[in-house]
Amino acid sequence: MSDRPPPPSAPDDETHRLAPAGDAQLCLLVVGADGGDVHRLPERGEVIIGRSVESTIQIDEPSISRRHARIVIGDRVTIEDLGSANGVRVAQRLVGPDEPVEIQQGQAVELGSVVVVLHQPSMLPRVRGAGPAREERASLLPDGPPLVRAEAMKRLYAMIERIAPSELSVLLLGETGVGKEVVAEAIHRASARAAGPFVKINCAAIAESLVESELFGHERGAFTGAAQPKRGILEAADGGTIFLDEVGELSGSVQAKLLRVLEEREVQRVGSVEPRPIDVRFVSATNRDLKAESEAGDFRSDLYFRLNGISLEVPPLRERREEIVPLAQRFARRVSPREAPRITSETIALLERHEWPGNVRELRNAMERAAVLAGGGPILPEHLPPEVTGSSEAARAEGAGLRDEMLDLERRRILEALERCGGNQTKAAETLGMPRRTFVKRLDEYGIPRPRKGR
Repeated sequence: MSDRPPPPSAPDDETHRLAPAGDAQLCLLVVGADGGDVHRLPERGEVIIGRSVESTIQIDEPSISRRHARIVIGDRVTIEDLGSANGVRVAQRLVGPDEPVEIQQGQAVELGSVVVVLHQPSMLPRVRGAGPAREERASLLPDGPPLVRAEAMKRLYAMIERIAPSELSVLLLGETGVGKEVVAEAIHRASARAAGPFVKINCAAIAESLVESELFGHERGAFTGAAQPKRGILEAADGGTIFLDEVGELSGSVQAKLLRVLEEREVQRVGSVEPRPIDVRFVSATNRDLKAESEAGDFRSDLYFRLNGISLEVPPLRERREEIVPLAQRFARRVSPREAPRITSETIALLERHEWPGNVRELRNAMERAAVLAGGGPILPEHLPPEVTGSSEAARAEGAGLRDEMLDLERRRILEALERCGGNQTKAAETLGMPRRTFVKRLDEYGIPRPRKGR
């Protein structure tokens, strides 16, 4: 936490609004396009949130009930639903009536369609006004716009639409490969900064010796090999959004300098004494528990709170099974753009059964591999990686059982079709939507005697 004095009040025509100073009490931020309304909370006691004028914190919005929720401040902070019409969600999880649930700083809390966040006042970001209307533009993503089918993802993207117009820093949480970069760009595209740059940096992929130069830039002669001045990534993102992926990998020295950037909104190039102002929004991502690491002293707590203006959790693919097949089709189509390869029903069953520990990234790699091996034909189970088809004896037995069930079903349907058509193989094939040649081949494979003419 910074111990520098609070900044002076801004003139009336200033485009930046300063956050309240002092951390003696917590506050509740009702998120809005202009940053939102800040309500100070008592050091201890309870607060009623609702649409009624008698509420401690009144939010005059149709989705808010007259008495919507109660916040209790003590050794911990809890929230409970007072029987509202549109519910209370903490980190996308529905809170039951009269069920106190602890809330953490930076955690997104949904009251109907309104988003509120608990914070220390001095950790609230300085925010711009709403700014010009955002410009719609084509997605920068190679896979096209995000594919959203699962309820958890629909709620996540609804949340994005609500928080994106604000200037809150966003911390994206979730397992590796869940698509945090896709979510980060969705936040950028839904914000007033959509026409500005969206700059990505993988904090784990930059050599330790180059991190400062890459992030902050350098002046000529700052170090051996610095023949020309260079602006850093933070300067390149001016007017837009910077996405810090794997932010937990930053060293302590870089964390300290990044903290200064978030507090002062200016950068100092390596080898320079003159700071340069920047106007950027920070979206960060990690698959680590930064809160626990900050409490253990392994990550700067003041930087954690600055980055965690609001935290959003991206659910793993195993909790979004409705999206597995559509995503698989999209990834396979990337390899064969002219004609999307067909994914057989047996392959689909294996895809839907797999737990996907590597999430969307693992699915993409598996389908690109399968599409190449299929060579333009249908994607079969043998085209999938062994870890997807199941290399253990139990998985193989389960897969064999599934195949046996499907083969038995097909054999019974062929026999029924032959019976209905009086043994006419051509008509039976037509009723099944199967080419006659394939139908005859199946008769031989299943050991079904071929009906003879005249019988």
